[in-house]
Amino acid sequence: MISRTVTVASAVGLHARPAAIFAEAAEATGVDFTLTLDGEEADAASVLDVMSLGAENGDEVVLATDDDSATEALEKLAALIATDLDA
Repeated sequence: MISRTVTVASAVGLHARPAAIFAEAAEATGVDFTLTLDGEEADAASVLDVMSLGAENGDEVVLATDDDSATEALEKLAALIATDLDA
């Protein structure tokens, strides 16, 4: 398992547009990723799951996968979370 802790940069958190952009990118990797906030886990490729976490600007989330060969995809997704996707 590989994981990264990332701070949510989007001004509105991972809601609506930022969640959709992130989930679409996660699905496009073809790798199963999870996103965890305060012990609650979500399927990173599901917009509804991501939004249900309620991650706000400044929250730290953990992005993880069991696929140890997906380091590049993990880093790209982590960079999305660390970017203000509403800007």
